[in-house]
Amino acid sequence: MLVSLTQVARSSRHIGFIFAIAVGLAACSGKETLPPAQIGETGPGIDAPLYRIGPGDSLQLFVWRNPELSTTVSVRPDGRISVPLIEDLEAAGKTPSELADDVEQELGVFIQDPFVTVIMSSFVGQFDQQVRVLGEAANPQSIPYRAEMTLLDVMIAVGGLTEFADGDSATLVRVVEGQQTEYGLRLDQLMRDGDVNANVALLPGDVIIIPESFL
Repeated sequence: MLVSLTQVARSSRHIGFIFAIAVGLAACSGKETLPPAQIGETGPGIDAPLYRIGPGDSLQLFVWRNPELSTTVSVRPDGRISVPLIEDLEAAGKTPSELADDVEQELGVFIQDPFVTVIMSSFVGQFDQQVRVLGEAANPQSIPYRAEMTLLDVMIAVGGLTEFADGDSATLVRVVEGQQTEYGLRLDQLMRDGDVNANVALLPGDVIIIPESFL
């Protein structure tokens, strides 16, 4: 039986439409969903872990009654710092309080009962203290995490979506109890439609992947 070219074309379009739906469903399969961020006096409802110092961070060290030992220093790429009387001291991975305790212990060899305070001047943080945005964002980058950070905060920081982004197929990758878990995001609804229910709370170490639209 002969089939007209028109029928073939219609059939091809129909198959292509079904294939597109199948691809979309496959992309969404296996992704969990996150509840909307509840922003208010208690924040999004997630307790952020203590900040840990990373390479590139800038620190102010104050040594009480010893101004000549007080200094501002940057954490080197190897994660160490050098301060007066201390040539090399591991800083990366420690909280400011932990680092202050270590500096006090080292200075105790030279002065009596040192009291040290460490104040963060600028933040870069370790990779697990950052939120990374990949793909079709206007300015993909790594952003230092801050308490109560949400998806909307991050998307504003990266300049929103490109015109080619498939925002509602975006994925958030998060390590939960040692297991990598994927969550579906609705960035088009959040950024283009203003749907606040698409806004979710973020955690340090989250990775947001924004694919390109094929349509």
